[in-house]
Amino acid sequence: MPIRKVVIPVAGLGTRLLPTTKALPKEMLPVGRIPVIQHVVEEMATAGLTRLLFVTSRAKNIIENQFDNSTALIRHLDESGRLEDLGDFDYKKRGIEFFYSRQQAEPGATAPGGTGEAILTGESFVGDETFVVAYGDTIIHSDTHPSFTERLINAHDSNGAVVTIGVRPVSPDTTHLYGIVQPAEGEDESKPFRISGIVEKPPSGTAPTNLAVSARYVFAPSIFARIRAVAGLTDAEQGITGAIKSLIDQGEHVQCVALAPNEKRYDIGNHKSYYQAFIDYALDDPECGDQILDYIRQKGQAS
Repeated sequence: MPIRKVVIPVAGLGTRLLPTTKALPKEMLPVGRIPVIQHVVEEMATAGLTRLLFVTSRAKNIIENQFDNSTALIRHLDESGRLEDLGDFDYKKRGIEFFYSRQQAEPGATAPGGTGEAILTGESFVGDETFVVAYGDTIIHSDTHPSFTERLINAHDSNGAVVTIGVRPVSPDTTHLYGIVQPAEGEDESKPFRISGIVEKPPSGTAPTNLAVSARYVFAPSIFARIRAVAGLTDAEQGITGAIKSLIDQGEHVQCVALAPNEKRYDIGNHKSYYQAFIDYALDDPECGDQILDYIRQKGQAS
């Protein structure tokens, strides 16, 4: 069966982007002409994924509104004969369905748990199908064909993996900020490669490599049992890493696919990375990108 489902965790509080995210979820911050989350949805749609589950929280209703075809704006466009203004963003016409489930916090907790818990929320939605997980606060810019997500899916299907992880090289002095993978001996990292280990945010100077997890996964449904098995053994920050490590330890086929040199991950996790993402997408804008570039140059000369 073709992979068609994706779980998109969007329940996080976005505290590193305060005060910007006090009233607006970070997934709804504009990057170019559309919000972060819509870039993620477009990436998934391009990869042929048509059933998308957002794992949300109480403050994220605005995400549902972004993909709702029953809003006053849509009705206004319809009545004005301007529905074509929606263009490719008429997801119903494209056969894309959206689903929503709230990630429940434990009694007394001030925030939802980690990514493993968020993924587990999608178990009934996934059923017995292989599925994709895409973090809703991370954009993967890919002009290649097939796209990065498509390559993840193709590699997963071709190699009979239980987990396929998107990775990219990062600066060695930043490995403590990411999940880091260890390729198995003799593996060619230019192709889908099997890994022998994974560690979450290793202390500085202890990372086995500089290959960092890049917010995209393909999972067999067996991952849900592993998440439950390791529940309580790791804290919320461990996310899904503990479950993946347990599969590696059991000898299961866990592999990675690296971003191509011309592909880029934008993690909208702090103001610097957000500004960089917005500037890059603004410069790529077909209508005003050249004007924005001229403006930046003028600012540089003035300083």
